[in-house]
Amino acid sequence: MSNVRVRFCPSPTGNPHVGMVRTALFNWAYARHTGGTFVFRIEDTDSARDSEESYTMLLDSLRWLGMNWDEGPEVGGPHGPYRQSERMDIYKDVATKLLKSGHAYHCYCTPEELEEQREAQREAKTTPGYNGRCRKLSEIEIAEFESAGRKPALRFRMPDHDFTWPDLVRGDLTFAKEHVPDYVLVRATGEPLYTLVNPTDDALMNITHVLRGEDLLSSTPRQIALHAALAEIGVGSGKMPLFGHLPYVMGEGNKKLSKRDPESSLLMYRAEGYLPEGLLNYLALLGWSIGDDNEFFSMEEMAKAFEVSRVSANPARFDLRKCTSINGDWIRKIDSADLANRLISFLQSENLLPEKPTEAQIAALSKAVPLVQERMETLRQGALMLGFLFAKDAGITSEVTAGVGAFAIDESELANLNSDTNQALEAAANALESLDTWTTEQIESTLRSALIDGLGLKPKFAFGPVRLATAGRKVSPPLFESLELLGKERSLARIRSGIR
Repeated sequence: MSNVRVRFCPSPTGNPHVGMVRTALFNWAYARHTGGTFVFRIEDTDSARDSEESYTMLLDSLRWLGMNWDEGPEVGGPHGPYRQSERMDIYKDVATKLLKSGHAYHCYCTPEELEEQREAQREAKTTPGYNGRCRKLSEIEIAEFESAGRKPALRFRMPDHDFTWPDLVRGDLTFAKEHVPDYVLVRATGEPLYTLVNPTDDALMNITHVLRGEDLLSSTPRQIALHAALAEIGVGSGKMPLFGHLPYVMGEGNKKLSKRDPESSLLMYRAEGYLPEGLLNYLALLGWSIGDDNEFFSMEEMAKAFEVSRVSANPARFDLRKCTSINGDWIRKIDSADLANRLISFLQSENLLPEKPTEAQIAALSKAVPLVQERMETLRQGALMLGFLFAKDAGITSEVTAGVGAFAIDESELANLNSDTNQALEAAANALESLDTWTTEQIESTLRSALIDGLGLKPKFAFGPVRLATAGRKVSPPLFESLELLGKERSLARIRSGIR
């Protein structure tokens, strides 16, 4: 193990989103590349917004994605606990030390007074930020404020100099001191803020590299100053972490991808049946390149190649079509038995397989999967394509369909077919009825002879009605193979039921 220690520290508010996953992925990959430690901690000090449901989803999401953590919830580690809500005594002690050492001070300004300051700065067109009014209060002023019932916040005393650091993604960056005013560490209610707890945990957990989103760039000077203060009062190892700010992920209209954008929701990708391998492969491309124009790689390959120096500072645009295409590539890559196993839950959600599928149903699925593996881009698509095989037919008993949903034809699609539909279905049923050997080859030969040679129909008008009548939809596995899997009795019953 190297001494590299990175962290992923989301807040449990709402559903996990792909921007958050991209940040976790880059940290995970860097830890695995260097042989370092991937720390997963939960920043849940905002009691008004945090929820246990969101916390559970975060853990479940990382497990589903396969991003195992070395320290954190359920795993433990030498720097626990890893939920900030369980570390309040630590933050209280650190805040006290910062106050006693002079790195922080009590601020008695009311919200109304702070708003007046901001309004005056806007009118004067000066740099916004706290004006330092409470930096040097006398004992008399403090007594007057407290006798008036004012409860102080704890504010950090920023050093009087500019801040420069070597950003791992963007190179040397400088913030002028006037743009980094004193800031609040602890609210007047006693609630510690992100500004205190995040750097404190980084220091106590010996985090060496902070890889995070560009939206947190402006907070870096404040954290650098706080890390220096923490080192002076003996909190943590005293070593300043290196910072790297990952590019924005942009959505439609060249705007930053928001939690409100449908394509940002991790739950959407799980519900539609994206593979973890495919989703992570695509997210890795949002700001990083493995080189040689290679856009298809495993997470093991990414970890082996990942260097922060290859992360771009330019915004990355999220392209759902490309994400879906890469997911389709992964579906075609994995073993068909693995794919069949992953499809089970999606068939169950469509009421096409029971909670405990039978051996006959599993066997049928295994035979059917190769027919759709090249045609599907998500697991849900595959389940819909294969639904015809497991749906129940009226009056027909089948081991494959016992106890599941009933078969139905998409009537709107059937109505869109031309006037030859009934003729094609009648001819198909009559021709197939005479077959003694129900194989793909015999089915194809018979239907071509009856519909194309016999009726003179073009393939589209010959086989389209048969496909729709037997599969229930226009998009389905190859027709002749499907009919063989479906069986003669069920195939004929469906073809005849499609005649209107």
